[in-house]
Amino acid sequence: MKLSPAYYSNNDVVFLAKDLLGKILFTKIDGAVSAGIIVETEAYFGIQDKASHAYGGRRTNRTETMYAQGGVAYVYLCYGMHNLFNVVTSSRDDPHAVLVRAIEPLINIALIEERRNMPVSKPAISSGPGSAAKALGIDRSFNAKDLSGDEIWIEDHNISYPAENITAAPRIGIAYAKEHALLPWRFYVKGNKFVSKPNKL
Repeated sequence: MKLSPAYYSNNDVVFLAKDLLGKILFTKIDGAVSAGIIVETEAYFGIQDKASHAYGGRRTNRTETMYAQGGVAYVYLCYGMHNLFNVVTSSRDDPHAVLVRAIEPLINIALIEERRNMPVSKPAISSGPGSAAKALGIDRSFNAKDLSGDEIWIEDHNISYPAENITAAPRIGIAYAKEHALLPWRFYVKGNKFVSKPNKL
């Protein structure tokens, strides 16, 4: 069942980042559906978070999507080459977002392998946010798309992990955020081979 619009309007982005573990991220492109289980996320806490694109209330063409009502995709280009997929959460003008850092391929494995040009036996197929997005065919054209629509959406298949199987750790690649770089707002499923490697506990 698709997550409801109300799910995304929750203003506790740290809770949502953890809760999204085990949810299934779907895309439908040219009639082909593929999906993966979300196994790693990071929370970005709006204008107060030094690691957030919206820190201090910054509004640019790129970040404007973050200020939408929760329940849309925020996709941006990183290092000029990787599309990164985020879930916009909370209410309009409260720019919280959850970065999906890794998925476990679940549906249409052959298509995922083709997109990534590697077998699913290799964790790199969908480990790390750029690879996870590419595995599901997510590019900048998905930016601002409604997560209740038919092109990209998230479903709850009642996959849950006990608390002891979820690790909370500092987020990756945000040294510029100073003290906020140490916040334990990255969540991942312990022992899942598709989780990205840096800082793995």
